[in-house]
Amino acid sequence: MRLPIIFFILTFFLNSCAEYNIQKNVPEKKYYNSTGFALIYDLKYFNQKIINKKINNEESHLIHRSLKKNTLVKITNPINLKSIEAKVIKNADYPKIFSVVISKKISTFLNLDINNPFIEILEIKKNKTFIAKEGAIFDEEKNVAEKAPVSEVLVDDIAKEKKLNTIKKKKKYNFIILISDFYYEESATKLQNELNIKMEKKTILLKKINNKKYRLYAGPFKNFNALKKTYISLNQLGFDDLNVYKE
Repeated sequence: MRLPIIFFILTFFLNSCAEYNIQKNVPEKKYYNSTGFALIYDLKYFNQKIINKKINNEESHLIHRSLKKNTLVKITNPINLKSIEAKVIKNADYPKIFSVVISKKISTFLNLDINNPFIEILEIKKNKTFIAKEGAIFDEEKNVAEKAPVSEVLVDDIAKEKKLNTIKKKKKYNFIILISDFYYEESATKLQNELNIKMEKKTILLKKINNKKYRLYAGPFKNFNALKKTYISLNQLGFDDLNVYKE
């Protein structure tokens, strides 16, 4: 009678270990993160079939080509560091040169440059505990602010205003289109030469980041209109969802 019992215990133990290993090796989800230009919604874009869905410009609405409906994201204006959290309300098709489509309300809140609506979009990890803690901290800060002398609050506001003015006076940024990072310089150089031949212009550049990283990129460009043609050309050559960075 002992043999079946021992066999049962060993079988249970091995199955438990196997299950543990499977769960342990489950890869962690990669959260979406992208930098580029936003398309600020206008009804004319829908009428011209540039975009195939409508949104309400009076609400904090955004639509994305790949993120699922109700995905929570944080959109930031890297120039002034203003940010807003919103949910993807629907999926839609729109030109690949844009990272996301946002309502005018979001654009106004972020104080985006209409000619260069550069943004960073980050998918937010769902974590109720974190959100609860954040709310508690907010309440504590609110209580401190209410007890603070008026003079201190005014000084703080003036300091913030000066900081914003300093940000506004900073020089204009240039933009680059990141194509890819390479481990081997030879591979990067080969693709660089091929792209420059196909695009009929030497617009693709190569930069050595370190001994193990070589960056292939296009630019710099002064504004959105300047990079538009190159971005579209790269799309047509099969490079999708290219990130744009400021420098």
